[in-house]
Amino acid sequence: MRFILRFFAFLFSAGAVVFCIAAAVGAFFYWKYSQDLPDHAALANYEPPVMTRVHAADGSLLAEYAHERRLYLPIQAMPKIVVAAFLSAEDKNFYKHGGIDPEGIVRAVLTNAQSGKKQGASTITQQVAKNFLLSAEQTYDRKIKEALIALRIESTYSKDKILELYLNEIFLGTIVPGRNLHGVAAAALDYFGKSVHELTINEAAYLAALPKGPNNYHPYRRTQQALARRNEIIGLMAQNGYITAEEGAEAKKQPLGVNPRVAFPNAANANYFTEEVRREISERYGQSKLYEGGLSVRATLDPKMQALARKALIDGLVRYDQARGWRGAEHKVDLTGRDWGQAVAEMPALSDIAPWRLAVVLNTNGGVAQIGLQPKREAGGALSKERETGAITAEGVKWTGRPVATALKVGDVVYVEAIDAGKGTYRLRQKPEVSGAIVAMDPYTGRVHAMVGGFSYEESEFNRATQAMRQPGSSFKPIVYSAALDNGYTPSSVVLDSPITIEAGPGQEAWSPSNYDGKSGGPHTLRYGIEHSKNLMTVRLAKDIGMPLIAEYSRRFGVYDDLLPVLPMSLGAGETTVMRMVTAYSMLANGGRRIRPTLIDRIQDRTGETIYRHDNRKCVGCDAEKWSGQDEPKLVDESEQVLDPLTAYQMVSIMEGVVQRGTATILKQIGKPLAGKTGTTNDAKDAWFVGFSPDLAVGVYLGFDKPRSLGDRATGGGLAAPIALDFLKVALKDKPPTPFRVPPGIKLIRVNASSGTRAGSGEGGGTILEAFKPGTAPPDAYVAPAAPAAVPPDAGAAAQAGGVY
Repeated sequence: MRFILRFFAFLFSAGAVVFCIAAAVGAFFYWKYSQDLPDHAALANYEPPVMTRVHAADGSLLAEYAHERRLYLPIQAMPKIVVAAFLSAEDKNFYKHGGIDPEGIVRAVLTNAQSGKKQGASTITQQVAKNFLLSAEQTYDRKIKEALIALRIESTYSKDKILELYLNEIFLGTIVPGRNLHGVAAAALDYFGKSVHELTINEAAYLAALPKGPNNYHPYRRTQQALARRNEIIGLMAQNGYITAEEGAEAKKQPLGVNPRVAFPNAANANYFTEEVRREISERYGQSKLYEGGLSVRATLDPKMQALARKALIDGLVRYDQARGWRGAEHKVDLTGRDWGQAVAEMPALSDIAPWRLAVVLNTNGGVAQIGLQPKREAGGALSKERETGAITAEGVKWTGRPVATALKVGDVVYVEAIDAGKGTYRLRQKPEVSGAIVAMDPYTGRVHAMVGGFSYEESEFNRATQAMRQPGSSFKPIVYSAALDNGYTPSSVVLDSPITIEAGPGQEAWSPSNYDGKSGGPHTLRYGIEHSKNLMTVRLAKDIGMPLIAEYSRRFGVYDDLLPVLPMSLGAGETTVMRMVTAYSMLANGGRRIRPTLIDRIQDRTGETIYRHDNRKCVGCDAEKWSGQDEPKLVDESEQVLDPLTAYQMVSIMEGVVQRGTATILKQIGKPLAGKTGTTNDAKDAWFVGFSPDLAVGVYLGFDKPRSLGDRATGGGLAAPIALDFLKVALKDKPPTPFRVPPGIKLIRVNASSGTRAGSGEGGGTILEAFKPGTAPPDAYVAPAAPAAVPPDAGAAAQAGGVY
């Protein structure tokens, strides 16, 4: 008995010694690995990188900017089925353990020993520790630190907070090239094209399979492995009581159902626009805020109007280009012994010019070219095995002026567009060399509804609407005439349309401008000078009022920042942009008030607080809780008045005449009140039209990126105005024919259109209603002036109403 007691005493003592040694060793290791542990308290203030999203005016998604695609979702908003799937797959004892799961460790050891497979035992808390505070290196040191941090995290944060961090941080692969998905909300969108709240059992289970290695369970490359792992998780969900056995059995029968979303349905139409938005946000808040700040941006873009603008511009560019003939195939390939589908698939194709597609010519027998269309890519990026063919008939090459066999050869790679998809007939297309831009704007707020900066953003990111500095030509003349009307002239003031020579100074060649048609026509009214775009009249007018004044008005309107005050600039010889010109014309349309063009209405931060708003007008009475008979709310516009409202309307009325009788009569067919001005520069290098309805301003520019002549007979009225016509005809289709607003004080008086004199009571045709400011109307009685020949060509006194100089 004594022996037994001594034996147990020995064991107890030995055990105590071993325990003390183990405790000492444990304490040592704890001390050692605790020395440089990251501060887990940083998680309390953690703001994960969240992508910035840009929405159009109608709420549709335009763009997302992020290094890590993440939509942060609080745990309270996380669907229960998603939580159940991830707990079952990753850590079923999450709500029971204290950061380390002994049961999970034993289970992993036994599984590894029996199957030879490597099964981890990291809890969700340990994964949070690793993902947020440690590196991903596979070392024992890192695993020990991970466990220690997990214990600290568990003692500091609630289980729900830890799970929230995990579900929003975890990397869940890449289903669309270039878009790395973090968190379940972003993954639900990209994998299934739906909100995380819409996920089914089988879809949630598939997402829960991905943390172990997204590439191991890729839905296209490793479909069977993905299905097996998903079904295993569904089984665990049923085993853990989250779903019934019947629900689990039904979920296992479902296919993976991965359906990558079309994230940006308006991307091809709006890529120039969204790039400008991206650049503005970056300049305003910096790259970090743009890609990680979780900003919500409401843009001004109207997707329908944007699509109309893009189609109108592309049609106009193609129309001009095709009129100058066929230049030949994009590429050539040798089809000998090759799969034509693979051959044409290797050719680079622009993806943002649909419905155009790339095709290869297979043969040209019987006056018809048989073509093979470039195979499409499947969702996973693999080349489709399906081969589509079609035919280019004589109708499809009619614009080239050549027979099919002459225009096309076997192996030619060309762009085509379907004429009749059902019959498989196609039209030959070619990328235009000419480029251009179009901008549509609300003239009262500066909100840009549509902006297209070229034929294809993928081909060239250079935005001709905002970055191309071009001469506006005669489209600048309304600024000159506005300055004159604001300083003593009237629409009926007469200016001489005759040759003039401007001495440039000692040792410099004199300048003798001319009209576009090379002719001159004697004295004409200011209205006539704009309607028919008379250069000689404009130069005389500018000489009289002085170029420094015109430079000041161009600055007020934002056309130029610092116009060189020399007379050639009065004809639009300075360089500006389409955006600036449309903004200037908008100020004429809105009664002379300054506006700032904008592509952004509002920006909110990740908490929903508005940090930027474009419209700063004050709304008086908008804060009333209910209506109690008080006056309706009023918007108070405190923006600067850059032009007398009466002058602005006079210019609007004159530019209506440009559409009715002048250089833009092609727009008359729209049948709505429209005003505008065409522009053509020296050697026809640039063609313009800028104009507006009472509620929509639009500007169109055409030209080559390396400026050269558009052709001997090219004009803004012939090239740019038809594009504006195509756009406005549809954009204004459902708008009532509302007339331009006449401001108080304007007197509408019938005058002779040719002379500007007051029309007599019996005078019939040839008269118009002219707009006059108080006290400036033509007199009732009129004495004819002396003959034009007696008037000095360089007379400089300001003309009075009805006068001649």
